[in-house]
Amino acid sequence: MSNHTLKNDVAVLGIDLAKQSFQLHGVDTGGKTVLKKRLSRKDLYSFIAQLPACTIGIEACGGANHWVRVFEKFGHTVHMIAPQFVKPYVKSNKNDAADAEAICEAVQRPSMRFVPAKSLEQQDIQSLHRIRSQAVARRTAQANQIRGLLMEYGLIIPQGIAYVRKSIPLILEDADNELTVMFRELLANLYDEMVHLDARIKTLEIKLESLCVQNEDCQRLLGIPGVGLLSATAMVASIGDISVFKNGRELAAWLGLVPRQHSTGGKPTLLGISKRGDTYLRTLLIHGGRTVVRVANKHEDKRSTWVTQLEGRRGKNISAVAVANKNARVAWALLSKKSTYQASAA
Repeated sequence: MSNHTLKNDVAVLGIDLAKQSFQLHGVDTGGKTVLKKRLSRKDLYSFIAQLPACTIGIEACGGANHWVRVFEKFGHTVHMIAPQFVKPYVKSNKNDAADAEAICEAVQRPSMRFVPAKSLEQQDIQSLHRIRSQAVARRTAQANQIRGLLMEYGLIIPQGIAYVRKSIPLILEDADNELTVMFRELLANLYDEMVHLDARIKTLEIKLESLCVQNEDCQRLLGIPGVGLLSATAMVASIGDISVFKNGRELAAWLGLVPRQHSTGGKPTLLGISKRGDTYLRTLLIHGGRTVVRVANKHEDKRSTWVTQLEGRRGKNISAVAVANKNARVAWALLSKKSTYQASAA
């Protein structure tokens, strides 16, 4: 059979993505294997461009969003699948060919859940968040190093960036603390690096504010109590197409904010939250929930009353997660219906 005939027969194509080597596995409408091929990155473009429109399945991994845009530009229907949902379909030993076959098999399942693809704008916002998160981690490490070094000289600074910012200039100006000239110079350099990281973080946050003002979905999410600039922009960047989620609970489950289940024999067993999905976004939502819980007793609306009563029964941590779960469901409603948040009266 000619290569042209094989291309015409392909109805579903599974591709195991990599950096330079790509394994393909194609089947026809009857599920019979009609294509097994390994291509380089350069050859993959021309091969997919000449392939008649079909369904393509890929794993959600590094570079997957780029390939979704490339394949869809050529007229194909593309689905991304989480790696843990592909693994059960791998037969025997793992290799590129087995992975491509497993992807091809998984993408045909009617009940399969797919990962929503991100647009370039969403990837830009997510990149800003990733860079800011790394800068914050470096600033925290810098502050901890400063505190640790000063402790060896008998100078104690309490935990917290604010204490470090306030204490270092005073320590450098104090001539009676017995610090050597060399260490003062090293300490000044460390402090300058921390100030530089502060300025970099502030610049990134200004860019996020600018993007948030221009994005209607971000403005909708900002109306939810406990959702601020970081949470709103991170949610818009991570969710992608909101229509992928049938309801708010699916979005909350995707973020890992629902209980893990380990039930058998008709006996339900619910554990702690599943912690699936985007750890960064889930953390932001829970921190926002902590803020709501902390000030709930100062308000008398219906939502604040519910939070206050829940905190009295279950404590602050569970209440914060419950608020994060509710905020995720509210966010789904606002994004899917293109509406604004309406607070409930007392």
